[in-house]
Parts: sequence; structure tokens; C-alpha cells
Amino acid sequence: MKGPPSPLIPPEIASHVLEGVDLCTGILRNLFLCLQVNNIEPFCQEDIALYRECAEKRDEILRHRLQDSERKLGLSMPLDEAKERASQLESEVTSLERHMILASGIKGVEGFRQRWSLHGRLTDTRNRLESLRQGIDNRKKDDSVPKATTKRWFLW
Repeated sequence: MKGPPSPLIPPEIASHVLEGVDLCTGILRNLFLCLQVNNIEPFCQEDIALYRECAEKRDEILRHRLQDSERKLGLSMPLDEAKERASQLESEVTSLERHMILASGIKGVEGFRQRWSLHGRLTDTRNRLESLRQGIDNRKKDDSVPKATTKRWFLW
């Protein structure tokens, strides 16, 4: 297990985020076929390396698209809904932080897996929240620009 786990994609933005992304299903299918035929892992190292490389690229693209989607939502959603979404993400971050604290007491491989998974989810959720806030802040800057009057009269 290298790097963070694959990001969880919320269903409300999944279609936009996943559009056109190679999900590595063909490579994964070949890997499972190799494992099934050979019964042992050492014969499938090339397939494992190909899948790992594909999955890392996929996850990087998905993380970038998730943050971009949250930023766009912050810009385009009605302000009340955007703030509500931000508060939901904040509560999700708080919940994940609490689960992380609880998982720190679990020993062994199971504890490591839980902490690894929670850390990845926590990092992704924090980044999404930050992107959403950037979108909301950029909207506020755009909204606060005073509109100039069309005509100005000067009396000399």
C-alpha cells in the first residue's frame, strides 16, 4: 500500500468527476486473470506494476477533479446552499478526526489499515472543504465589486 487510498466520490458529483477517466478496469481484469492462471503472485509482477501505475494516475486525476468540482460548486451554488455544504464537510472532517483518534488505539495490521484509510479520507475531505471555501470566497469578491454608474455629471 503506497500513497493514500483511492478517493471516495460523492454521488451528487460522481458523473461529472468520473467522466472520461480511465478506471483501470481492463488492467485489473488482466491482473486477476494472471493471478487465477498462475495461482501465485510472483508471475504477475508486471500486471501489478501496470495496475499500480494506472491507479496512481487515476487517483491523482480524480482528486484534482473533486477539488475543481467543489470550487465550481462554491462559485455557482446559491450562497446558503454552499454554506450548508461547507458545514456538512466540516462535520465530516470532525467525524473523521474522531474516528482517527479511536483508530489510534487499534494495534497491528488492522489498526494500520484503518488509520491509513481514515487519513486518506480525512486529507481528501479537508482539500474538498478548502476548495469549496475558495469558491465561496471568490464569489464574495466578485459580488462585492461595486457597479459603476453609467453616467457621471460634473458641474464646473
